[in-house]
Amino acid sequence: MAAVGEKLPQGRYGRSADERADRKLRIVGAVLGVGMLGLVGWFGYDYVAGTKISAEVIKFDVTEGADEVQVHLEVRKDEAATGSCTLRALAEDGGEVGRLDVRIGQEGEKRVDQVVRIRTTRQATSAELMGCHAG
Repeated sequence: MAAVGEKLPQGRYGRSADERADRKLRIVGAVLGVGMLGLVGWFGYDYVAGTKISAEVIKFDVTEGADEVQVHLEVRKDEAATGSCTLRALAEDGGEVGRLDVRIGQEGEKRVDQVVRIRTTRQATSAELMGCHAG
């Protein structure tokens, strides 16, 4: 039997409660860290690889005094992809004077050239592509 003032040898009788709690916290932290890293990687891959439609405005033509803008849009996409692109017309002061959602639905085509007309509320000076999305 141990005397009243003697200490028991360290490490002989298992870990203390603090050491067990610290180990559990490290394990939980590592699992959550790996899970978060996987989630960020998956979202990043989906964002980069999931883009199925891209487009650019080749040219636009603003007719003097007219209430429309003609836009030549070139779309590149996967053969099976469909979706839409949003265009807008801008006035000289930068205000939006017209907007149009163009449906891209030609399956089997990788490249689509399309000329569209954006109707405007007043004289426009430019046109821009806001973006495209599949779906």
